Amino acid sequence: MTPKDRKYAESHEWVKVEGDTAIVGISDYAQHELGDITFVEVPRLGEAFEKGDECAVVESVKAASDIYAPVSGTVVDVNDALADSPESVNDDPYDAGWIFKLKDVNADEIESLMDAADYVAMVSSHE
Repeated sequence: MTPKDRKYAESHEWVKVEGDTAIVGISDYAQHELGDITFVEVPRLGEAFEKGDECAVVESVKAASDIYAPVSGTVVDVNDALADSPESVNDDPYDAGWIFKLKDVNADEIESLMDAADYVAMVSSHE
């Protein structure tokens, strides 16, 4: 199930806007492709990213994969629980498995991301 209340990047990150904060994680498709996640390297608080910058790393039994900033912004929170429970990204990628939160995001960049239907269509074409 791909939640309709967020936007999606071609690189499989999702963004959910709550007020002036953008919550970022990876899609169910991405976590499934990675396999069992064993470690998540989150960005540093206060770090600023431009859209497309490498900002985090997810390691699994299969590979390490870079996470890219789906929109520009400054990191204001990270999911510290992933240090002890990286499998949360597998178990609940859209809620407990969120990775970081950004402030000062660009609304135009968010609007340029795919909606759930377009994202599902994109990943379906890869299968």
